[in-house]
Amino acid sequence: MADKEATVYILDLGSSMADCHSGRVESDLDWSMRYVWDKITTTVGASRKTWTVGVVGVRTDGTDNPLQEEHGESYENISVLRELGPMSLGDVRDLQGLVKPSNTEAGDCISAIVVAVEMIEKFTKKLKYKRKIILVTDGEGCIDPDDIDDISAKIDGSGIELIVLGVDFDDAEFGFKEEDKSSQKKTNEGILKELVEKSNGLYGTIAEAIAELDIPRLKPVRPYKSYDGELTLGNPDEHPDALSISVQRYFKTHKATIPPASRVVLQTENDEMEDIEPTAAFASVKNARTYKVNDPEAPGGKRDVEFESLAKGYEYGRTAVHISESEHNITKLETTKCFTILGFIQQEKYEPFFNMGETGVTVAQQLNDAASLKLSSLIHSLQELESYAVARLVTKDGKDPALVLLAPHIEPEFECLYDIPLPFAEDVRNYQFPPLDKVVTVTGNKIYEDHRLLPSKDLSEAMDDYVDAMDISHWEKDDEGNRTMEYAAVEDVYCPPLHRINQVVRHRAVYPDQPIPPIPKILLKYANPPEDLMSKAKSKLEELISEASVKKVPPKAQGRREKGNKPEPISGLDIDALLNQPHNRRNKITIENSIPEFWQMMDRASEDFEIEDAAKQMGDIIRSLVKNSLGISNYDRAIENISVFRKAMMKWERPDLFNSFLKDFKERLDTSEFNGNRRELWRQIKGQGNRLGLIDQDTSEPSNVTRTQAAEFFAQ
Repeated sequence: MADKEATVYILDLGSSMADCHSGRVESDLDWSMRYVWDKITTTVGASRKTWTVGVVGVRTDGTDNPLQEEHGESYENISVLRELGPMSLGDVRDLQGLVKPSNTEAGDCISAIVVAVEMIEKFTKKLKYKRKIILVTDGEGCIDPDDIDDISAKIDGSGIELIVLGVDFDDAEFGFKEEDKSSQKKTNEGILKELVEKSNGLYGTIAEAIAELDIPRLKPVRPYKSYDGELTLGNPDEHPDALSISVQRYFKTHKATIPPASRVVLQTENDEMEDIEPTAAFASVKNARTYKVNDPEAPGGKRDVEFESLAKGYEYGRTAVHISESEHNITKLETTKCFTILGFIQQEKYEPFFNMGETGVTVAQQLNDAASLKLSSLIHSLQELESYAVARLVTKDGKDPALVLLAPHIEPEFECLYDIPLPFAEDVRNYQFPPLDKVVTVTGNKIYEDHRLLPSKDLSEAMDDYVDAMDISHWEKDDEGNRTMEYAAVEDVYCPPLHRINQVVRHRAVYPDQPIPPIPKILLKYANPPEDLMSKAKSKLEELISEASVKKVPPKAQGRREKGNKPEPISGLDIDALLNQPHNRRNKITIENSIPEFWQMMDRASEDFEIEDAAKQMGDIIRSLVKNSLGISNYDRAIENISVFRKAMMKWERPDLFNSFLKDFKERLDTSEFNGNRRELWRQIKGQGNRLGLIDQDTSEPSNVTRTQAAEFFAQ
């Protein structure tokens, strides 16, 4: 496909385009321009100078085209609204003021096509361009059918694609036919259709083109070469028998990025924006940064420093580690450009979850038969041995190395190696989970059935039936209404955020004052399962729920519960009665089992004095843990108890009890009352942030501590 494009839009601006037809509430021109504006803004958004756009108006009040002087009245009422060239948002704004219905019916669409052909030939000359003319008309003007054969031959010979889109044109394939069509329009449709067929172009009703605007358009991209050099097996510099193949590597898949946003403000002065097209409404946001360090002698306790005096620091836990430039150069790995095979692995031993990024494709160097033969031999060897190759790739000198997996791919006319990045040891996280098909006891015995943690045969069958009922592999209907197609084929699944943002940007560029349009249905199609399929599988789901004894978990209670208003447990047992039995009821919290016993006391508490008693006991236990701690041995237990204490007081809406404890606790730490200097514990508490600080009014309304007071308490 050509990298350069030249597209001319011919817009019918006759007075008849101001009318509304077929039950629409907007004029034929405004309705048709939905398609034109979408196409033009797509070109603008691509920001490619080689994608050029021109606009010609037909049936305009005036005449302004390069053929009017030479050919006279045949080219009257045709105006070049914009010459061919790169399009910007400012040009779109200017063009909007010119696109409006005229007060005349005179003007020939075929003559306008000739003007567009002249514009394209003059601009593109003999260079390689993708040439296109798009005519949008209602077919109500007069059209001269003379010289259609010559014009169609000229269009076809110039490599121009002619597209004619008509307002309410008959289209059997789309399923539209306009009733009570005027004889003039019927005749013009036949003339334009004949011209398109002889030019090998496209003809249709614009309703179909507008209906397809919601379908995301995939952006065509040129092949990007990421590596051009030798693929080696062994070291050719040391071993003459080492394998060396001249190859080229390209991106096979590449992540599409969402367009970035620029921060702007309402413009008050003539301020030009860098990398942003200046408009009358916006100006760029200018950033200014200042850097401060603590200095007790400076006003306010901080002083400004220059950026050049700062050193780089790397976060390691909660500590900033400084590495000087000289030390950084030592740690930096010096690499040279290379693509070398390190070893091989059987395909069956490779796990797909090792894939780490975007795929590349490696082919032999162009016009190098020897390289093609060598690479083909390697590809076929890997294929026959059912193996993959593991290679080290450095695309250019100084770049970080990557490990890639090379997989063979063979087609009748194409052979290549696909590659995918592999993880390093730091990228792998190992998580151990118990097996799903067996239970291993503490003695090492393995149980495969008749265990509460293993599914029964009936439950497994119910799950199988439900999974089968939700199968979407053949749920999409074909043209005949039969469910034979895949419901969510890969080529039909689009990235909703990417295409939605592009759609909104295009719409806002043309209609800045209109609300954002609704999300197209095609972007939401796969957000939820098909409703008819869910209805079909509902009975299987109910059987699965029954077989698995699934019960709804009651919502977690918030705030303070009144006595006698507790949720009923799923088991149906009266937990309160069991806990309130004399041998189970505890009125004292032990240091060995403080947290569970504290929660039990709080759950049974219905009076304020009971909450206060539990809080007092928890506070005494925390102080005892700190006082009897050998070094920092009990600090973690103390912090965990403080955290539980704080959560309980927030839940039961008694923040005053925790705040009083924490203030007293800090005073005792400052006075060394806990058998020595325990400031390290306070530093750890501060490291937890607001999770262990005073409960302020924003966290719990009954608190009398403001956010500022809570912050000042921690800063001391």
